[in-house]
Amino acid sequence: MAKTKLHFRGKVALITGASRGIGRSIACELADQGCSVVICGRNQAALNRVEKELSRRKVGVLAVNFDVRDPLEIDQVFTAVNHRFRRLDFLINNAGVAHPNLSVTKLPVDSWMEVIDTNLTGMFLVTRAALPLMKRGGTIMNNLSIAAKRVFPGSSAYNASKHGALGFTNTLREELRDQGIRVIALLPGATDTAIWKTLWPEAPRKKMMSPKTVAEAAVNALTLPADSTVEELTIMPSAGAL
Repeated sequence: MAKTKLHFRGKVALITGASRGIGRSIACELADQGCSVVICGRNQAALNRVEKELSRRKVGVLAVNFDVRDPLEIDQVFTAVNHRFRRLDFLINNAGVAHPNLSVTKLPVDSWMEVIDTNLTGMFLVTRAALPLMKRGGTIMNNLSIAAKRVFPGSSAYNASKHGALGFTNTLREELRDQGIRVIALLPGATDTAIWKTLWPEAPRKKMMSPKTVAEAAVNALTLPADSTVEELTIMPSAGAL
């Protein structure tokens, strides 16, 4: 069997929402290619399990429990990253939450705020804190979902957060072009992750993609030479939109 090509030996990636789903799979794919990884989330026990798994890859691993909505916690995280690695090559903004399927008239304000604050404001806060550690040749990938370009009735806050995050991503890309930092919008379709327990508990999981499938495509986009980029990566299950 051919050995895995270590595209990212000596590089460092930070992945939010890395304790499960797509975030965990991206962390594993990056580690398999020699990348040191900073895995972040809000469930310490789950992070510990992923940290143990990644440590077997013989790469640097730092597990950090923090909330993307908290600027003070975010600053502490990047201070720790700077102390441990002195650099950041890849930022994967993956953390996200959803809300139950409810019309606008029935959606509680607290639910709206939690989704917007996590999926949109959190992405802004983490990105702003990460940029001082990133240099020419680095890449920021924002996991947005196809909800960034489509609307799903009953998911107003989720749709709004993802549409806003796409606007933020496109703006960021233009602002960072001259600095040589690439910005990629990742737009996966239905993927078999825990978020469906909130969005649609009866969703047909067997028709969905696996998190590993999305992660492989995402990491492949990161392997492009520094003078090229994928600006927008849409990945759909062969069954189409569910």
